[in-house]
Amino acid sequence: MAEELKQIAGRIIHSIYRDGAADKATLANLRNAPTVTSQRAQKVWPLLMANLSEQQLSKNGVPTREEVAVYTAIRFYAIYQQGNQTACVYAPARGKDAKGQMLFGALGNLRGNEDLRVAMDRRVQPLLATTNVAGVINELSHLISILKSHGNNQQIDFAQLAQDLYWLQVSYEQASRIRLLWGQQYFRQADKTEGEKAND
Repeated sequence: MAEELKQIAGRIIHSIYRDGAADKATLANLRNAPTVTSQRAQKVWPLLMANLSEQQLSKNGVPTREEVAVYTAIRFYAIYQQGNQTACVYAPARGKDAKGQMLFGALGNLRGNEDLRVAMDRRVQPLLATTNVAGVINELSHLISILKSHGNNQQIDFAQLAQDLYWLQVSYEQASRIRLLWGQQYFRQADKTEGEKAND
């Protein structure tokens, strides 16, 4: 299920990016609609619903875990893609075409910058302790904006983020596993950056 969501999110991102002829209206609607139930998100529903299976779609108007995960990931892609006309900011972090990196690995790269470290830790550490999914998503949107400002156009695996966001909603145990994984990516990346500086 979660692996399938990763493929779905990647497919939707590619259909929005359209080999550099990006669907600007969809990107704008995504950026301005914080949740799948937001009014502006309605413009994105056809794309979302065409790619999710019948079992993954809500039957009662309450968004499913799948809808929340995929929508949030593509929204974060839209925020990060804004203003970049030259390249797609999404790329897989695993597999034969791996050029991207995990979101928290990219954030860890920022932590390697001593000017940003305290501010980054102040945002990331409370997020890693948060059990409320809406709170996590809200904090992630702020981190995406910080990464966009300081991240040197790192390519991010937003499809993997969709998978992570799905597991975050499944159970307390799965959410704890995802938070640990994010912490490992964030702090390990920062340690690597420090090691590289020491070797210079």
